Amino acid sequence: MTANPLDDPFYYLNNFQRVLAWLAQRYADVLSPEEQRFIDDFATLPRAAQGLLVRMVMRKGSRFRHSKLHYPEIGDIGTAVESLLTLGWVEEQAPLELVELFDVLLKAEILQCLGHLIEQPKAKKTEWLQSLDGHFSQPQAFRAWCPQLEDRLYSLTIMNLCDRLRLMFFGNLYQDWSEFVLADLGIFTYETVEFSAESRGLRSREDVDAYLFLHQCQQRFEAGDPLEDIVAQVNALALDNPWLERRRGKLLFQIGQHGERIGDFTLALCIYRGCSYPGARLRMIRVLERIGEYALALELGEAAVQSPQSAAETQALLRIVPRLRRKLGGPPVPRAMAREMERLDLQLPRVDPALSVEYHVQAHLHDEAAPVHYVENSLINSLFGLLCWPAIFAPLPGAFFHPFQRGPVDLLSEDFHARRADLFAACFAELDDGRYRDTIGRRFVEKWGVQSPFVFWGALSEELLNQALACLPAEHLKHWFSRLLLDIKANRAGMPDLIQFWPQHKTYRMIEVKGPGDRLQDNQLRWLEFCQEHQMPVAVCYVQWAEQGA
Repeated sequence: MTANPLDDPFYYLNNFQRVLAWLAQRYADVLSPEEQRFIDDFATLPRAAQGLLVRMVMRKGSRFRHSKLHYPEIGDIGTAVESLLTLGWVEEQAPLELVELFDVLLKAEILQCLGHLIEQPKAKKTEWLQSLDGHFSQPQAFRAWCPQLEDRLYSLTIMNLCDRLRLMFFGNLYQDWSEFVLADLGIFTYETVEFSAESRGLRSREDVDAYLFLHQCQQRFEAGDPLEDIVAQVNALALDNPWLERRRGKLLFQIGQHGERIGDFTLALCIYRGCSYPGARLRMIRVLERIGEYALALELGEAAVQSPQSAAETQALLRIVPRLRRKLGGPPVPRAMAREMERLDLQLPRVDPALSVEYHVQAHLHDEAAPVHYVENSLINSLFGLLCWPAIFAPLPGAFFHPFQRGPVDLLSEDFHARRADLFAACFAELDDGRYRDTIGRRFVEKWGVQSPFVFWGALSEELLNQALACLPAEHLKHWFSRLLLDIKANRAGMPDLIQFWPQHKTYRMIEVKGPGDRLQDNQLRWLEFCQEHQMPVAVCYVQWAEQGA
């Protein structure tokens, strides 16, 4: 029986040491002298001091009251902290602004320390802070603020350094140290992938600095700093890392969209013209139309029609280009006739207002001989993810940076399929010779619970899987999977809500459900059109609620 890693009270320290060892081995040429020195010095600390530092790093904030640090495995906090104070990683005399003092004190403690200046003792802390703000112009150490309190305040000075180490390990700043604990508990399980020497997101010190700079620019943008300054600095950043280039493009695209929302169309156009992020060209055409530059918008739109970036862009251009031609006095362009689609009109009693309209339709149509499942995007994505598991988790350079990835980093990149074309072809070949049923069924068991960007474990059951494999033709699966690979970001959503199987006849029908006043969204229309094009049975169900008692 395998021992539970959490049985060791220093489990969190063991995980932190794993990160440092990983970085020392794989990122030695990227680490700064300060970061390398930290790794070396950390190894020399007493175990209790190591544990206390990691506890602080993993907690929220950077200031900690001595009285609130209780860890049985560490023992005496005062003894453990001495080594950290000596190294300067923890400071006890850090100056505090009044607002920072309020963050670490309870109301009763504020009254004890500053009560002689507080006129309304029953007011809120925020009101006290406002009334006291003019009394103190200089920050002070905690002891100077609160000589009455028999406590110490420790300030962590190396949080930025630890964040950089976390960035190098995870390749991002949104994953934190809890990933280890969730994996140790078995809550999250990740696919084991071999890491090549080239499997690093941040390949140089310049890459680390560039990532942090882009992150700071994102924070400044969200804080409302002047947009022109941010855009200029982001554009001036020198990059030779395609992964970081995509991050830059995404940030600029977001700023461009914000420019549209606030009516700064000059800024939006300036960004979109030089932005390679998917969707920027279409946004530029829309902005040109909004400001009345119809001729230029039409010129760009007609060029885009000849080489569309995605099905979503094509769909939008089919609306925009004829409209622009009309605005410029051109002849009306006849619209393509929509394909006839099976339509279901239902009037149902609203049995339970807490349940969605989809569940009401599912209950109404369900039959033992023709079961109905509420699957939305989960079923087709999951079947694709199970069949193509080897291609998705192929250890290609730049795809996997660390052991806690749900999927490859380049999943949404334009060349995701091209880089793995032979691997996907091998998976699709199983649809031609019938092996796919055994493969999907086996992986459902072998990979159960392992994180995947496509497999919805919570929505899958053995019953649903067996019915799907029995009733969905391999030809239809190949069409769906091929469309997914054309544009993963756009096409893994918008699939019909329900699927109904007739196991005895090995047939099925997909059903998109629309409640009162609801209409089909663009991505749903694209999927419905695709199903119609390939003779896949699909229907749209329009529901009206029956009046109670009628």
